[in-house]
Amino acid sequence: MTSNPIDERQSAAITSIVESQSFSLGKYAAAVHEAYRMMDQQGYVQRLWRKDPSLWKDDPAHQKIIRNALGWLTVPEMMLGQVGELETFAERVRNDGFRYVMLLGMGGSSLCPEVFRRTFGQVEGYPELLVLDSTDPATVRSMEHAVDVARTLFIVASKSGATTEPQMFYQYFFDKVSQVKPERPGANFLAITDPGTVLEQIAQQKQFRRVFLNPADIGGRYSALSYFGMVPAALMGLDGKEILERAVSAAQVCDPSIPVEENPGARLGAILGVLAKHGRDKVTFIIPPPVDSLGLWIEQLIAESTGKEGRGILPVAGEPLDSPGVDGDDRVFVYIRTRDVTDRDTEANLSALEAAGHPVVRHVLRDGQSLGREFFLWEVATALAGVLLGINAFDQPNVQESKDNTKRLLEVYRREGRLPEQEVLIEAEGCRVYCDAQTKAALQQSIQRKQATGSLVAYVGAHLARAGAGDYVALMAYIQENVKHNDLLQAIRTHIRDALKTATTVGYGPRFLHSTGQLHKGGADNGIFIQITADDIEDLPIPGEPFSFGVLKQAQALGDFQSLWNRHRRAIRFHLGRDIVAGLNTLLSAVRQALPLGTAADEKRL
Repeated sequence: MTSNPIDERQSAAITSIVESQSFSLGKYAAAVHEAYRMMDQQGYVQRLWRKDPSLWKDDPAHQKIIRNALGWLTVPEMMLGQVGELETFAERVRNDGFRYVMLLGMGGSSLCPEVFRRTFGQVEGYPELLVLDSTDPATVRSMEHAVDVARTLFIVASKSGATTEPQMFYQYFFDKVSQVKPERPGANFLAITDPGTVLEQIAQQKQFRRVFLNPADIGGRYSALSYFGMVPAALMGLDGKEILERAVSAAQVCDPSIPVEENPGARLGAILGVLAKHGRDKVTFIIPPPVDSLGLWIEQLIAESTGKEGRGILPVAGEPLDSPGVDGDDRVFVYIRTRDVTDRDTEANLSALEAAGHPVVRHVLRDGQSLGREFFLWEVATALAGVLLGINAFDQPNVQESKDNTKRLLEVYRREGRLPEQEVLIEAEGCRVYCDAQTKAALQQSIQRKQATGSLVAYVGAHLARAGAGDYVALMAYIQENVKHNDLLQAIRTHIRDALKTATTVGYGPRFLHSTGQLHKGGADNGIFIQITADDIEDLPIPGEPFSFGVLKQAQALGDFQSLWNRHRRAIRFHLGRDIVAGLNTLLSAVRQALPLGTAADEKRL
C-alpha cells in the first residue's frame, strides 16, 4: 500500500473507526503520546507497509522469517477477488447434500473459524460448522457423534501441512468416511495449506474435493482473513464480501499517510507496547456475546507474537470482571462489544477501574461482521507493539520445544508400550500432584517453615504462595471442554485472582500450546503454572499409528511440562483421576482452603 493523501472515503472510514474507539490512559498518556511522535519520526507505519524487516530485527536470520511473514497486510484485497469463487464452491457443497462441515486444525488454522462459529451459529440453509482442535478422546468422540460422517465435509487445515493434530484427525476421520463411502472417501475432504506441503500431496493422492493453497507469506496466527478463515466462512453461509470489505476499510485507515495518533491500528499498538514497558503487561479482555469468542483469537495473536526473549504481553481472556480491588497494577482492560449491547454493570466497573488508575481501551463494533475489521486492527497493533518491545512478532521459537519433547515421548511409547512415569509428590482424595525435584524441595521447605503437614491443601497453597507482584497464574487443562468443566475452572481462577490479586488464565490443551504456550516458555519468568490432567474413561485408536488419542494427549501434556521444568518455571501437575468433575472440585476445595477469603458465598460448592 502506498502513501497517498487522505481521500474523502478514507477520511470517512477513519472517522467511523475513531468514533468507535476510546482510550483512558491516565498517567501513561504522556508516554503514549511520546511514542506516537517517535513512531511517526522513525516511519514505523511506512516501514510496516513496505514490509521492511529491519523495523523489527537487524540480523539476517530474523529478517528472513519476517520478510516471508507480512502477506497479511494485503490479503483482504486479494481475498475480495476470490469471494465469488468461494460462494460458488459453497453452493456446490450445499447442493451435494453436505449437512456438516468439520474443520480439523490447530491454532491459527482453527481459531478464526471457531470465532465465526460461536458468533454466528448455524446459518439457515447452510451446513453446520464444527471445529475440532483437541486430541482429547472424549472430544474427538463427541465430534464424531455430532455428525453424519457420510454427509460431512472435512477441512484439513495446516499451514505447514505437517502439524501433528490435524494429521491425526484426518487419519481418524478418513478411516470413518472410508467405511461408509469406500468408492471415493476423498470427496468428503478439502485441504487448506501452503504450496508444496505434504498435505497438498496427500490431498492429491486421496482425491480431495478441493485444495486451497494459501499465500506462503502469511503466518498461521495472522491468517484469519486468508483462505484459512474465509473458506469456512463461505461454507457456513457468512457474507464474506462484507467481512472482507470491513477489513479493507481497516487497512485503509491504517495507511502510512495517516499519523500514528489518528491511525487506529498503529495507535493501539503504541498503547499496548508502551503500557507493557511500564509494567502494564496483562491485557484483560471483557468481550460480551455475540463476539465473546474473539478473545480466543486475540489471545493467540498477542501471546505467540510477543511472548519471547524473556518478555511479552499476557492476554487474559474469559476472566470475570470485578471491582478494582481484585486487580493488580499490571493490568490493561480492553472492552469490545457490538453497538447493540449495553451493560450498566460492566460500564460501572470499567469506570471504577479508570478512576482507580487502570488504563481502559474500548472498541464498539457495528455487528459481528466487523470481526473483519478487528482482525486487521489487532494484527497491525500486535506487529507494531512487537517493534516497541524489541522482538520479532512473527516467529514462535519456543513452541517447537514442547513438540520435540512430545515426539521423544512417543518414541519411548513405540519402543516400550508405555510413557515414562513421573514421581508422585502427593496422592490424596483420588488426585495426584507431580513436580520436579527443585519444585518439590521449594514446596516442602515452604510447608516446613509454616510448620504445616504435607497435605494436598498445603502443597497447593505453597505453590500458589510463590506468586508475587506482576506474576500470573495459568491453569492448563488437558480435559474435554464443556460447561461443567468451564464453570469449575472459572471458579478456581476467580478465587485465585481474588485472593492473590494476580491475573489468571485458563487454556485447554493442546489448543493453548499453539498460543499462550509460546509465552509460558519464551516470555518473562512470571508465571505460576498448574497443569491439569486426567485419566481417559474411554480411548480412541488412531488408524495407522501405534498410539491412541489418549496417549498422544498425555505425551503432549508431559512434553510441555518438561519444557516448563527445563526452563525452571514454577509448575506442578494436578492429576484428577477418572472423575474429572470430582477432581476439579477437589482442586477448587484445596484452593479455597489454602487461600481463604472468608465469605460464605465463596465457599459454595459447584
